[in-house]
Amino acid sequence: MAEIRPFRALRPTEEKASKVADLPYDVYSREEARVKVAGDKLSFLRIDRPETQFPEGQDMYAPCVYEKADEMLREMTEEGIFVQDERPCYYIYELTMDGRAQTGLVACSAVDDYLKGVIKKHENTRKEKEEDRIRHVDVCSAQTGPIFLAYRASETVKQLLNQVKERPAAADFQSEDGIGHRVWVIDGEEEISRLTEQFGVMEHTYIADGHHRAASAVAVSLKRREEKPGYTGQEEFNYFLSVLFPDDELMILDYNRVLKDLNGNTPEELLQKLEKAFILEKSEKTPCRPEKKGEMGLYLDSVWYRLNVRPEHCLTDPVGALDVAYLQREVLEPVWGITDPKTDRRIDFVGGIRGLGELERRCGVDCAAAFAMYPTSIGELFSVADADLLMPPKSTWFEPKLRSGLFIHTIER
Repeated sequence: MAEIRPFRALRPTEEKASKVADLPYDVYSREEARVKVAGDKLSFLRIDRPETQFPEGQDMYAPCVYEKADEMLREMTEEGIFVQDERPCYYIYELTMDGRAQTGLVACSAVDDYLKGVIKKHENTRKEKEEDRIRHVDVCSAQTGPIFLAYRASETVKQLLNQVKERPAAADFQSEDGIGHRVWVIDGEEEISRLTEQFGVMEHTYIADGHHRAASAVAVSLKRREEKPGYTGQEEFNYFLSVLFPDDELMILDYNRVLKDLNGNTPEELLQKLEKAFILEKSEKTPCRPEKKGEMGLYLDSVWYRLNVRPEHCLTDPVGALDVAYLQREVLEPVWGITDPKTDRRIDFVGGIRGLGELERRCGVDCAAAFAMYPTSIGELFSVADADLLMPPKSTWFEPKLRSGLFIHTIER
């Protein structure tokens, strides 16, 4: 059963919250991060990407870079920009995008739940990407980026959170991208106890986004356990920062594919090969947005095509039934020779938040073809995770993104 617990969050003051909060560190390239924080003394991206505080060319993995993150976090706390709550609390984090709201419970999830499989995963992590966040958490003794968890909706939990939302918010602002952010503090013992109990009867929670952050937090926890053989299990390093959302409020956007070349084929030859995997027709709608599972859009040679998968090639297992798995299995590997989309430089991925116009733009700049995908559903994600299987890379794109810097979980040094 899922174990969560309240914690003493280090949070920006209400008047500073909108200026501190920023998108996750991995949304930005190195250059984009440097431009974003230029002249900005409050953006949390400075702490999440501390290499931006050094001259260009600085080794971003050098010890001094992580020490700089720790230094800036301490300075902002000493200046009163961040304040730590006096007692353990739960928090509500509501995000509103295009008039649609999703309400998350900010809590600490148990590292042991991750290790035992109570917290379900659907994606492999890469060691080199973990190492950066391991060092960041270890040096700062703080988890600065929340892990986005999902759970099967509970009417009782919803009612409890809605009661809290009737009170004045502790923070309420709109970010530059038009996303609304509201925060409430839950510090009543009875409310905390009831929420803990409700999650305690849930069989699983699921990592929706943040697999590398979760794996890094767990790695630091195991390191601290080795360093403190007499640990009790109640230390803060045995838990990691998470925001838990009900599945019926989540929005997954399409995660599209662009190909750098046609692997030696002409457009006509490529279409002939694709007809083995798809029922193919020119699209009357441009751009061609897939309208159902099993349907894809293809942008090739300035023309949009609508593709429907051939039933005889479909699989029924949780992974094989995914549209992204079908594309990889029936097209990318046999036609393009792409066996590992994680490392093959001929393929790139474009999040649905950028729109299908971005696919057309890329095909006019550095790509030769693009596939527009129908979004993977949260039900499909749960099915894959429940079967202890893994999704293909870049299967889901969640929006809106959680902001970093609104909640920080400090752990023992």
